[in-house]
Amino acid sequence: MSTSSTWSLKFLFVFASTAWAATYTVSETYVGQDFLNGFTVQNIPDPTNGRVNYVDAATAANDNLTFASSTNFVARADFTTVLNPSGPGRNSVRLMSNKQYGLGSVLVANLKHMPEGCGTWPAFWTVGNQGNDWPNSGEIDIIEGVNNVGTNQGTLHTSPDCTMPASRTETGTALQSDCNTAVNGNAGCGVSFNDPRSFGPTFNSNDGGWYAMELTDGFVKIWFWARGTSVPSDVSSDSSTIDTDNWGTPVAYFPNTSCSLSSHFGPQNIIINLTFCGDWAGAVYSSSGCPSTCVDYVNNNPADFENAYFDFISLTAYT
Repeated sequence: MSTSSTWSLKFLFVFASTAWAATYTVSETYVGQDFLNGFTVQNIPDPTNGRVNYVDAATAANDNLTFASSTNFVARADFTTVLNPSGPGRNSVRLMSNKQYGLGSVLVANLKHMPEGCGTWPAFWTVGNQGNDWPNSGEIDIIEGVNNVGTNQGTLHTSPDCTMPASRTETGTALQSDCNTAVNGNAGCGVSFNDPRSFGPTFNSNDGGWYAMELTDGFVKIWFWARGTSVPSDVSSDSSTIDTDNWGTPVAYFPNTSCSLSSHFGPQNIIINLTFCGDWAGAVYSSSGCPSTCVDYVNNNPADFENAYFDFISLTAYT
């Protein structure tokens, strides 16, 4: 066999060993009580310096900040308490999945409602190694935004040497290109969604929709389908198998062109959290059209956070 033939076979083997099929099979489905069984309620200080108090599981249950029915799971913030300015922040919840999902996995979330309101900063995202060595094992923000302003943003946050090309096949609008948390004030390499139904009050008034994220060593993709629009049948039906090749152009596409995803992203835990003010919502609050200051508003207007809740119909993980 010639040397060139040998190298050709080696190349084909390496390519085949790192390529991911677009067909996946269900690994876990979280509905109702499954969220409480499959996630840990994290009673921890807020890493983003928010005006929030992440309560433990018992407090969350007693105060109805987490609630599960046979068909839905709700996670919310307190909306009855005026806060002491020198005391802890508004009670809320942060949940982390007990299971991790690595390269060659897909998450599909069917949400009816997400938190809204001035001062709010809701997020549905993943982080490597339970966040213990952040950002070395990567972070993928699937749903994130603040203060009811604008549309959703999908973002990667990584250690150095991970950048995205300016031009790529996606329907969203690329923001920063460098995913490194140490530059651009930890903005990450984000993509702004163009559909106004992708976030906040407009998402909620449309009865929600579906978000999906695919993680491979070749790319990260994020899709959004508003309820009432054309949704792939395997997504809308919670199918036991899915084929992401049939899902069309993603809203956000992060290829491995100048970023080794296998070295920047370890197995990911899913995070669901709602904080207030802090490093992002607080920093842009004055330009968001919201009253007072962020902290004063969160302290003194509990009733305005009655709609600050997640309502998940389901969350399905595929591998």
